[in-house]
Amino acid sequence: MSVKLDSKIPSGSVDTKWKNHKFNMKLVNPANKRKHSVIVIGTGLAGASAAASLGELGYKVKAFCVHESPRRAHSVAAQGGINAAKNYQNDGDSVYRLFYDTVKGGDFRAREANVYRLAEVSVNIIDQAVAQGVPLAREYGGLLSNRSFGGAQVSRTFYARGQTGQQLLLGAYSSMMRQVDLGTVELYTRREMLDLVVVDGKARGVIIRNLLTGEIESYTADAVVLASGGYSNVFYLSTNAMACAVTAAWKAHKKGAFFANPCYTQIHPTCIPVHGENQSKLTLMSESLRNDGRVWVSKIKGDKRHANEIPENERDYYLERVYPSFGNLAPRDVASRQAKYRVDEGHGVNGGEQAVYLDFKDSINRLGEDKIAERYGNLFQMYDKITGENPYKMPMRIYPAPHYTMGGLWVDYNLESTIPGLFVAGEANFSDHGANRLGASALMQGLADGYFVLPYTIGNYLANTNLAKVDVNNDAFKHGKNEVETELKKFLSTKGSRSAESMHKELGRIMWDNCGMGRNKEGLTSAITKIQKLREEFHNNINVPGEANGLNPELEKAGRVADFIELGELMCRDALVREESCGGHFREEHQVDGEAKRDDEKFCHVAAWEWNGSANKEQTRHTEQLTFENVKLATRSYK
Repeated sequence: MSVKLDSKIPSGSVDTKWKNHKFNMKLVNPANKRKHSVIVIGTGLAGASAAASLGELGYKVKAFCVHESPRRAHSVAAQGGINAAKNYQNDGDSVYRLFYDTVKGGDFRAREANVYRLAEVSVNIIDQAVAQGVPLAREYGGLLSNRSFGGAQVSRTFYARGQTGQQLLLGAYSSMMRQVDLGTVELYTRREMLDLVVVDGKARGVIIRNLLTGEIESYTADAVVLASGGYSNVFYLSTNAMACAVTAAWKAHKKGAFFANPCYTQIHPTCIPVHGENQSKLTLMSESLRNDGRVWVSKIKGDKRHANEIPENERDYYLERVYPSFGNLAPRDVASRQAKYRVDEGHGVNGGEQAVYLDFKDSINRLGEDKIAERYGNLFQMYDKITGENPYKMPMRIYPAPHYTMGGLWVDYNLESTIPGLFVAGEANFSDHGANRLGASALMQGLADGYFVLPYTIGNYLANTNLAKVDVNNDAFKHGKNEVETELKKFLSTKGSRSAESMHKELGRIMWDNCGMGRNKEGLTSAITKIQKLREEFHNNINVPGEANGLNPELEKAGRVADFIELGELMCRDALVREESCGGHFREEHQVDGEAKRDDEKFCHVAAWEWNGSANKEQTRHTEQLTFENVKLATRSYK
């Protein structure tokens, strides 16, 4: 029986929903805020901004970080910029246009109300960042500078050279550490959440493993915020940092939080190509490079000539040819598929390698090398260090790679999951990007959730909810701790012959081959069978050296891979059921001239999956219908 998912979208016109909702929500007075505690899992942009904002309001906040410092959160890897509808360029931008571009970019698979709120508060994020001293790029006269990103025909992306995520994180981190110094936020580093504790149907705490001592710790709270990022590492090779995992979200899923649209994953078109079997991660080259770089391949199949030897009339600038209106700034899913088509046809670089060219020759001739270095210097240096090739003198070689996940835990308009009291922020939730995220919108969403949404909605939850006093001696906490310890002992005692790393790599191949850029019924069905066999082998043949009491990276890895294996099966099942193509979910059976073919009659909804108590039981699929009152459902076109 399907559960009715209540998105709790406020009534009224889309441009007044959030304003009216803020007024109608109940408040917690300042003296009572000090009586309430909130746990925040993750201290990237979403988590750090949430912890800082909640702490400043007066709540008692416990923030947990898997690294030795919040400054190492994967948010630092975001390079190109952050969107905001400021319209400083006077080029026709507005809150409505950012809303429209985001809904269209997500291929009409996101909630209008959530997306409009995101566009609405985007303008506040820039003011917040400037007030914190974030060194956003400026024009010669001192005004904030903008550049363009994919899926938009206006310049609305604010940036700090190629280090935007890092600089914004330092701003959020500074705000959070100020609250740490004031005593409203307690920061716990090198901690990993291994279970969510639910008492009387509400999220009331977490079970944590201290990664340095191995100690299993229990913490209580009146509400829990999960801001633990995305799950692209299910593909093994991705642009995500090695520590990025689905574990926190997956443990919450197993306790009753529905997982929405897991098959919506983003393949980023500009990454440094895979260069060997022993590689453990991939490196992103910012989408901002497509402002001044032109993407091309040789018109001759199997062409082995050096890029600089291929004359202009033998180059196919295929994005400019296929999408003349947007050119090299076509959205990520579209640009990635076109790169795959060129390579599959035999036009890859150096005789057919999995790579295409990103060329800055024309921009350097037009603007000068100094100007290009000013804009992208650190990115060019990074590329040179990794490949040994000078992008000022020859084109970059790029190819699509897993990067971001639009799927995540289902949340309502208040960012609350199907477990009361569990709120989910940033990439860990599913809410704003539909089937494809536009470039420079991840930072926008993370900071919008943390600074401007959760401080209101968590207060409303606490003001409306009777919460009995709970401590770590409660049976639910004892049970959770026992479950965690049992699982860790099982990993250590199996004494098989395979490492977690080897099984993760095998899973990654299955996922990339069958649930990557192109998907079909045969491949997905086969992948589900293979993953089930891999899961069985994992639990019977895993070898985890060392012990639980102390630092043990192999034990950490085993737990994360176990969760990735279960997630991988759900992703393939979700992709198999969704018999349409939309955004990053491209079912090869459903296309028109190489473009995605949606089925709005059958699949204009969010799919939210419910755990049924065991990995051996198929999960239950629930749906939330999507309605479009402000943006007309239409076939996406960037031509």
